[in-house]
Amino acid sequence: MTSRANLKNSRMNFKFQNESYHDYKGTKPIREASSILEILSLMIVHICKKLLFYDTNLKIAIYLGALFLLSLIADVFTFPKTYFSRSDNVFNQYFVKIGWFWTLFLTVPYVLLTSFTICCGNRKLIISAHLSRLVIATFCWYIWTTIFNIIETKYGRCNSRSFDNKISCLKNGHFWNGFDISGHCFILIYSSLVMIEEARAINGWEKIKDYIRDENYTRSLNDKSVSINPLKNINAEELTILKTSYENVTPYVRVLLIAIAALQLLWDVMLVSTILYYHIMIEKFISGVIAILTWFVTYRVWYTMPNLLPNIPGQGIFKYNNGKPATATNIKKKPNSPNGKHFMGMPIHTTVDNVEASTEEVR
Repeated sequence: MTSRANLKNSRMNFKFQNESYHDYKGTKPIREASSILEILSLMIVHICKKLLFYDTNLKIAIYLGALFLLSLIADVFTFPKTYFSRSDNVFNQYFVKIGWFWTLFLTVPYVLLTSFTICCGNRKLIISAHLSRLVIATFCWYIWTTIFNIIETKYGRCNSRSFDNKISCLKNGHFWNGFDISGHCFILIYSSLVMIEEARAINGWEKIKDYIRDENYTRSLNDKSVSINPLKNINAEELTILKTSYENVTPYVRVLLIAIAALQLLWDVMLVSTILYYHIMIEKFISGVIAILTWFVTYRVWYTMPNLLPNIPGQGIFKYNNGKPATATNIKKKPNSPNGKHFMGMPIHTTVDNVEASTEEVR
């Protein structure tokens, strides 16, 4: 016992010349120490996940409640004018009016990077199982906004009988009175829900590194015993692609997730602005219901059906993500890690932990 204690203390204090803690033959490798920068990025990612994965059902209830009650209040009372009440404010002009562009600007590279990794470079699967979701979402956005515009144009009238179409009415300084279903409310709610669903690929992402390390070790020993590692059924080429792509894309995935969370927060702020200052209640409520139903039919019904494409976000050729909608409750669960150390629900590893683990292997 004394010799073992001395060995542990000596290894805690210094390292022999030309000796590496990963040089012990036949010992299971452990995760590298987490840098300060990585810990800070994980902290920011954790906060963004809290914002994005707030109970979606409750979020939808809040959307519908605000569209109905707050809109009714706004129809009766006039709220004080603010910067957001101006249609020419910078957020409305350069973000909301081209809101779908910004949604795709962030979600397309995010889905491309995450799906390339979890599909191990299988291009056919990347397109058919993942990028196709954004094609479908874009089609839904285009169809509904076109329908809204047709309804307003075909079933409205000018306040001057001299003009019978919207363009000439507005061009001559008159007012077109039509049923204007709020395209702003639709795009703000639908874009938020799409970004939230697509962002779910990040759930369990940090565990992939541990799976890769353990599977490499198992294969180096030619171990044929039963394994619970989700990577056990992928071939050597796929494992190599996975390892390389995971290391290369993870920093970009984290940055994109942070940007998605920021954009989704902006959409919520602009939705409140739209509710308070634009359209009447029924126009906003109908658009919100359509946005929610479109999201539900696609992400909660269609994509969850077995043997149908596209797949839900995070579903690749191996299972690392349970695929269930994340809530504030299940995000709090801490994933397993080799040394049991966690920071905000995600595994971190210190140099001291690595030394102790290596010493335990030697013993």
